[in-house]
Amino acid sequence: MTAHEATTAARAVIDLDVPGDVISRHLYGHFAEHLGRCIYGGFWVGEDSPIPNVRGIRSDVVEALRALGIPNLRWPGGCFADDYHWRDGIGPRESRPTMVNTHWGDVVENNHFGTHEFMDLCDLLDADAYVNGNVGSGTVREMSEWVEYLTRDGDSPMARLRRENGRDEPWRVPFWGIGNEAWGCGGNMTAQQYALEARRYGTYCRNHGGNELYRIAAGASDDDVAWTRALMESLGCLTCGSNPTPVFQGVSFHYYSHAGGGINTESATSFSEEEFYGTMRKALDVERVIRRHEAVMDSYDPDRKVGLILDEWGTWWNVEPGTNPGFLFQQNTVRDALVASVHFDAFHRHAGRLKMANIAQTLNVLQAMILTDDSGAMVLTPTYHVFEMNRGHHDATALAAHVQSAPVVGGDVPGLSVSASTRDDAALVSLSNLSVDEPLEVRIDLRGRGASVRRARVLTGEDAAAHNTPETPDAVAPVALETSLEAGVLSVTLPPHAFATVELDLA
Repeated sequence: MTAHEATTAARAVIDLDVPGDVISRHLYGHFAEHLGRCIYGGFWVGEDSPIPNVRGIRSDVVEALRALGIPNLRWPGGCFADDYHWRDGIGPRESRPTMVNTHWGDVVENNHFGTHEFMDLCDLLDADAYVNGNVGSGTVREMSEWVEYLTRDGDSPMARLRRENGRDEPWRVPFWGIGNEAWGCGGNMTAQQYALEARRYGTYCRNHGGNELYRIAAGASDDDVAWTRALMESLGCLTCGSNPTPVFQGVSFHYYSHAGGGINTESATSFSEEEFYGTMRKALDVERVIRRHEAVMDSYDPDRKVGLILDEWGTWWNVEPGTNPGFLFQQNTVRDALVASVHFDAFHRHAGRLKMANIAQTLNVLQAMILTDDSGAMVLTPTYHVFEMNRGHHDATALAAHVQSAPVVGGDVPGLSVSASTRDDAALVSLSNLSVDEPLEVRIDLRGRGASVRRARVLTGEDAAAHNTPETPDAVAPVALETSLEAGVLSVTLPPHAFATVELDLA
């Protein structure tokens, strides 16, 4: 896949003085499951490892994720969450019971990374904890006591147990998941059956002291809006003045991208032009799915008291040859970076209802930020760089951004994706050229305020399959991008298969 000499053109408008919804930083959330080498060999190397660590947590990984401003981390699953019993992961590590991780590789889990280790990790990352509780094989009491163990001060059975295990003060744990994929690995329930369980579990996940829980009901796969409707119906009248706070505050859904053949069926690095565009088509379709869930939620909750949560998203390819098929280790290319960039553009446009999103997953699994190995090597993926380049959107206010004209590529894929936000007299513009082989000349009318370019960067590679390895860690990394800004028109030329950000100072 090589670039043609010809350059196609696109035009867009950004209204710098038309603010929209606030883009929650939690839309840039992450996910760490006990799956493959995400936890063990990823985050956790143990105190005795020659790899530099803090209390067993790998130091270079923490440093790299802090550079992203990682806002939250979801743990321990995923499917693993509904097999996980939290008491097995507290106390002296040598005394913790083992279990078999039947979902992911049928390997023995030694429970050395448990509640205290996870909360230590969140502290090191300066990230909020998103703890996913066990509905599938657990009990209401088990989940209720986990909340108490983590968040209650003063004298109580679980607070005393926490202190016996070395932690005096409670933690702040704002986000709590009520099970995971209850329609599948989390219990094979019907929507109505799970809705009743979500109400029951949500009731007993109590606020302790100043820790106010944001309870997230396990929602649909893709565009199964019937599941979302059942959950919203279970909340009763949300517009009645006497109605109490909803028993859960968020409804999730999961959405994975592929090239058209389905998840876990296609290569991460060897793909045709048709498969590239198939992937872009699937990634862009997330906006239709978001709109469908929004429409259902709006009909029950016009005041938007309940948030929509996309707590698993990303690409799902075949594992790398020679690796355990149950570990879901895949390479990460420029194509994956563009999947991330168009997702974020959609997230920004729907920030009024969409309150959190968690990419699957942070390390060594699926569309990872970082790849590591036991030798100590660490690789930042193309997707990592999209998160870093977009950091300025965290808690910024979305701006009205409209594509007026753009080429259609791959038959029916819009060639340009764009979004923008503003904060503190600055703006960030994100642009994606979705053509696999043609540059794109983009002219953007910046209306409503004066602007000057502070910095512009672009991320691309020799082809859409380009990726980073320990031998070539910067094959795909952001570099400076030339721009011009005259009479309120910002002009940039994007290489093929490229993502770019332009940082503006506003007058």
